[in-house]
Amino acid sequence: MNGFKEILTKNILPFWMDHMLDMQHGGFYGRIDGHNKLHPGANKGVVLNTRILWTFSAAYRTLGNPKYKTMAERAYEYIKAYFIDKIHGGVFWELDCKGSPINRKKQLYAQGFALYGFSEFYRATGYAEALDLCKEFFYLIEGTADTEHGGYLEAFAEDWKPLADMRLSAKDANEKKSMNTHLHILEPYTNLYRIWKHPTLENAQKKLIDIFSNRILDKKSGHLHLFFDEKWAIKSRSISYGHDIEASWLLLEAADVLADAALVKDIRELSLKIAVAASEGLQRDGSLAYELEGDDMDLDRHWWVQAEAVVGFLCAFRNSGDVAFSKKATKVWSYIRSQLIDIKNGEWYWSRKADGSINLQEDKAGPWKCPYHNARMCMEALSLLG
Repeated sequence: MNGFKEILTKNILPFWMDHMLDMQHGGFYGRIDGHNKLHPGANKGVVLNTRILWTFSAAYRTLGNPKYKTMAERAYEYIKAYFIDKIHGGVFWELDCKGSPINRKKQLYAQGFALYGFSEFYRATGYAEALDLCKEFFYLIEGTADTEHGGYLEAFAEDWKPLADMRLSAKDANEKKSMNTHLHILEPYTNLYRIWKHPTLENAQKKLIDIFSNRILDKKSGHLHLFFDEKWAIKSRSISYGHDIEASWLLLEAADVLADAALVKDIRELSLKIAVAASEGLQRDGSLAYELEGDDMDLDRHWWVQAEAVVGFLCAFRNSGDVAFSKKATKVWSYIRSQLIDIKNGEWYWSRKADGSINLQEDKAGPWKCPYHNARMCMEALSLLG
């Protein structure tokens, strides 16, 4: 397997540097559609901006290119100036193109990505202010924890009061807890622990790992349940292959940073079980299907699912020595290179549809189409393959 650095530095990162800088209103534009048309008046989402911050911070830390640091600093300063709620704390969900909040809800998923971005920015630059923000957002998230039943609720109003509609997106169930939000709180907690080994954080991380092991994971099938009520009653029977394979390696990473040998041993076994379960979504062409709902498999090959599959199967190979996992990673990477990368215009397509056609209806860059999954895949693969 090769070509990861080339795709990262010549295809993914240049797209965002060359096409997404909003020189009129600051920060980054909110959208480029699937036909590569810029929408300068599009709203600006917090997920996009915090993921840009994480991506260019990680790229600078990994490769040392000062242009990546400049991009990370741009994202950091814009988030501080416009997304952070100076009155109630946390980050708003969405701004208009000029930087005024238009959706002030406090989605916990977004607070997690802000923490992920700030922690990586600190790792890359050592700026003390960024670590202060990390601690602020950690305690903010922990302040919302469900002390009775464990875990975290999905969303709150601007002032952190209860919110009737907790959905992360239109396709999600309006339930109080989800696998997805917990996965993306676990992820920044892992990154934060690398730079701030505080006992409160260690305890929170262990609780999150326990929630995945004993609440979210279906121990019989190896898949992750997706939605729950406040007391952890299961509210969905769908399977998300992409989240399965992503969780398989993020969970092991979460255990690894704690350096608890017994915990790492247990999670290594669990991680491999999830990776095997995710393999049920693999197709003959090497790609990983999107999800399974009942008997209906969604055969769209989403960009982020393929990116996470490469990392997940490489990690499974490293932790098991089973060459079957290495072959799976190689086949997914081959699929990505031949089917998803836009060589002419940069970045990756959103997906290939079930019939094999390119999905141009969805964004090239937007509220959910960010450089984080595919750029992280490249950097993780470079590390794993040495």
